[in-house]
Amino acid sequence: MRRALRQRAGRSERSERSERRQLMTAAEAEVLGELRRLRARVPQVTGALAASADGLVLARDTADADAAEGVAALTAAALGVGLRLTEATGQGGFRELLVRGEHGYVATYAAGESAVLTLLAEPRINVGRLHLEARRSSARIGELVDGALHRRTPQGDPRQVTAAQAIPPLPSHKPKEA
Repeated sequence: MRRALRQRAGRSERSERSERRQLMTAAEAEVLGELRRLRARVPQVTGALAASADGLVLARDTADADAAEGVAALTAAALGVGLRLTEATGQGGFRELLVRGEHGYVATYAAGESAVLTLLAEPRINVGRLHLEARRSSARIGELVDGALHRRTPQGDPRQVTAAQAIPPLPSHKPKEA
C-alpha cells in the first residue's frame, strides 16, 4: 500500500510539473526575448535564467542547458534562505540577492508573484548597472509570467488549474508580533 501511495504521489508531482510547463509555454518566447535583450544591454552578463519560485526553469539564455536545471534548483533554495533572512531582520519581502564569487556574480531578483530572474555576471561588471537593468527585466518577466498564468486559467471552471496551483507564488512572510 505504501508503494502504491508513493507511486501515486510521484505521478501527481510529475503531472503538476507537466501542467506548469504547458501553462508557461505561452510566455516562454517572450521571457526568452527579455533575457536576450537584457544580455544585449549588459554584455558582462554571461547567463540569464527565469525560473518559478520552486525551481522550474521557465526560460534560459545560457551556454550550458544542463547547468540551468541545477541553477534553478539552487535559486529556489537560495530564495528560501533570502526569505527567511529578510523575515528575521524585519526587512520586508524578498526583492533581490547578490552573491560575489572569485570569478563573478550571481544575482537573483523577484519577478512578479511567482518567478525569479537569476543572472551570472563577470567580475568586472558595474553592479549598479546590473541592478538597474535586472530590476527592469525582472518586472517585465513578472508581468509576462503572471499574465500568462492568469490568461490560461478561466474563472469559474473548477477543472482548470489556477495560477496558485500552477506555480506557487513567492512566499510573503510577515514579521512576528511581540
